[in-house]
Amino acid sequence: MSRILVTGGAGYIGSHACKMLRAAGHEPIAFDNLRTGWKAAVKFGPLIEGDLLDRDTLAAAFKEAQPEAVMHFAALSNVGESVKDPELYWRNNVTGSLNLLSAMRDAGVGKIVFSSTAATYGEPDQDPITETAPQKPINPYGASKLAVEAMLDDFEAAHGLKSIAFRYFNVAGADPEAEIGEDHRPETHLVPLVLDAAAGDRENITIFGDDYATPDGTCIRDYVHVCDLIDAHILGLDHLMQGGGSLRLNLGTGHGFSVREVIDAVDEALQMKVPRKMGTRRGGDPARLVCDGSRAKAALGWAPKRSVMETMVTDAWRWRQTGRY
Repeated sequence: MSRILVTGGAGYIGSHACKMLRAAGHEPIAFDNLRTGWKAAVKFGPLIEGDLLDRDTLAAAFKEAQPEAVMHFAALSNVGESVKDPELYWRNNVTGSLNLLSAMRDAGVGKIVFSSTAATYGEPDQDPITETAPQKPINPYGASKLAVEAMLDDFEAAHGLKSIAFRYFNVAGADPEAEIGEDHRPETHLVPLVLDAAAGDRENITIFGDDYATPDGTCIRDYVHVCDLIDAHILGLDHLMQGGGSLRLNLGTGHGFSVREVIDAVDEALQMKVPRKMGTRRGGDPARLVCDGSRAKAALGWAPKRSVMETMVTDAWRWRQTGRY
């Protein structure tokens, strides 16, 4: 059994990582400041409350946990907020990550799996998007994640740190057993927003633009189930623990769903008609963002199992019906 420090372990993706690490025979230790995470989500190992910006607390956490590797999810991730308050994102995501890497170096921990993002690509002219696409982020959130990828490269060159950075596309779904799930406040992700409208907690779901160059006129995005996402992280961890080298990998299915198709999937799964209204386009929304995930499959043997929209919607709805946190 390996001890794994999971930063952001009380959040949506981090809590799923803790559950699945435990199931895989590891001991997860969550490190979280509970700013956007939930103490109730930490069910699968101990919680160390702390902030990556507090270097003393971070050093103490490594001394207490004695981890063999790190999974790093702790970050702010609201694109709109990052545009309005870039300082917050550069301080939290970049300075916090630098403190984490310094603490790893000081503690002699040389392996990390990092939660990056497809936002590092900006508005690519590739379809599907491969890992070789130019990384030209168009918002501070994407830029902050790209900066951390650069730090990982530099720490490998200077200190031998081995890392895997996974560039996510859209994450959806929830634990099939409904012990944990997605509960952002405020919520910005499409699937839970549609479910809120289905449950009557929102008046409707707004479709931002229906005049894109797509089959139904609405934006298309690649969605991956959160459990499939964590499967990849555990495969990546195994790769590093077995002496494998650093990797930069996309995580997505290679199949896009339009906004209308997501709403229709909720209609079908719940046997109802979700109220919706049309809105105007939002600035900076590309018509189509779909991932080429073949490198993750080739390097790690990763194959998504639950990343079917009906399954993602059904799992998320089951979690929502529990009352959330």
